Amino acid sequence: VQLQASGGGLVQAGDSLRLSCAASGRTFSTYVLGWFRQAPGKERQFVAVSGYRGLTTYYADSVKGRFTISRDNAKNTVYLQMNSLKPEDTAVYFCAAKSYGSTSYVPDDYAYWGQGTLVTVSS
Repeated sequence: VQLQASGGGLVQAGDSLRLSCAASGRTFSTYVLGWFRQAPGKERQFVAVSGYRGLTTYYADSVKGRFTISRDNAKNTVYLQMNSLKPEDTAVYFCAAKSYGSTSYVPDDYAYWGQGTLVTVSS
């Protein structure tokens, strides 16, 4: 599967942004989909994950209550709605997919990655 992330940009603290990740392939609904982010000089970290049908979701504590992951299997797209953005949310955001198994917050568990989209939150 190929992933293409979009929707990043420059926003102010408190603003909202929605990221999208479009996937190719006919088996989109069989993939676990995750969002990760990487700030300059830091390791890639887990943000959110959605199970196959979107009924199971998990979030990093740092974004819980502010971010929402959702997926539209008919459109082969996964979204990350980000509300109440903070300067510490500034990072390159990546979508990722794993084709089997359970949800995971470990980047190495994901075989497929999008190219990343930059989110910059100014104070």
